[in-house]
Amino acid sequence: MHVDIYRRAEAGNKFSYLLVPHGQPIPEEATNVDWALRQRDIHVDDMASHVEPYEVDEPRRQIDEKGYAITSVFHQVDARPDVP
Repeated sequence: MHVDIYRRAEAGNKFSYLLVPHGQPIPEEATNVDWALRQRDIHVDDMASHVEPYEVDEPRRQIDEKGYAITSVFHQVDARPDVP
């Protein structure tokens, strides 16, 4: 699946990521002025149980249920230069 990837800064120098099917807007319930577009039209294995390096669990299930997939609060990503 091709997605657009958004990032939001969290406390403790960590980030959350939001994966939205490419070309679709962020669903209204996830709209937040803090989300910044990081990459467009990126292929991810939506059948994977976990997507690295964004720490998103079960992206297909989340997208089917909510229209987006998001990093769990338990898996927020430490700020690293190799993760866009």
